[in-house]
Amino acid sequence: MLVMKEPDLGEKIASIGKYTIKEPYSKVKILPVRIRGYIDLIRPFTLLAPIVVSMAIIVASMIYNKVSVSQNWWITVGQASFTLAIANAASNALNQATDFQADRISKPYRPIPQGIVKPDEAQSIAYILYLFALLRSVTINVWFGVFVFLIMVFTVTYSLPPRIKRFTFLNQVWIAIPRGLLGILAAWRVFGNPFQTMPLIIGTIATLYLVGGMATKDITDADADKKTGVNTMINTYGSKKTALISFPFMFFPFTVIPFLVNEGFLEHYLWPLTFLLLPSCLISYLMIKGTESKALENVHAWSIMYIEYIIFAIGFALLVIFVGK
Repeated sequence: MLVMKEPDLGEKIASIGKYTIKEPYSKVKILPVRIRGYIDLIRPFTLLAPIVVSMAIIVASMIYNKVSVSQNWWITVGQASFTLAIANAASNALNQATDFQADRISKPYRPIPQGIVKPDEAQSIAYILYLFALLRSVTINVWFGVFVFLIMVFTVTYSLPPRIKRFTFLNQVWIAIPRGLLGILAAWRVFGNPFQTMPLIIGTIATLYLVGGMATKDITDADADKKTGVNTMINTYGSKKTALISFPFMFFPFTVIPFLVNEGFLEHYLWPLTFLLLPSCLISYLMIKGTESKALENVHAWSIMYIEYIIFAIGFALLVIFVGK
């Protein structure tokens, strides 16, 4: 009697085909190649942060402000976080459309260097996503729409003229502000006042952290950026010096949390967020090592930087929801 062997996990994954962006498009089996190219264009892994962070901040805002909402409050949370994710997806597509020459050198596996998606097509997709996010945002509320628009201004001018990406250190600040302060204020505004002390301080801490952490994204692009006229801290000062310069931005914002609590600027139950200074030390160490991930697009420091940001938002939300009652 012939017994059929049950395929192991590795065989099942292989049958799916291309499951990371770095694998060749020849392995695409389920989706059409062009559709998979569009998915890679928006870089799904990087969308995890805006979705999770915004959801956490929105719910924290709702609880902190004791907002009376309907039973379908979770739909509003989902729609708002989805809108912020779409704005991020638009910036990812625009960035690839304008950086395709550098990507041919450092990231040849991306859809544009592979010829799956054309630069003009990617730019058109970015504009469609931007328009959708903007129109969707104003249906949440006007101030949420204003913050989403400001996020778009920063991300568009990062990639297009004046192309802030070209300028050392300023390029990191230009990414940190929309992904940190503006993103958090937008999320808080869904149910609360974005100009309260709480969201302003939390947004500032996130921004400072991201100013330092965003240097990790440039490690694998150092040579390509230099050849295409983009000056980053990595290709200007090297990984070791950049890690030393970036470290205070990732470390000290968390060390001042106890002081802010003691002075009454933050609620007393938020002091555990101070412990996030520990993974910041790990990120700096990994920046110096510069070990590239086999599955994701960048180095391990970049991945952990995003994960720490997500933990910061989730930790903040959990403390507000369960301790701050």
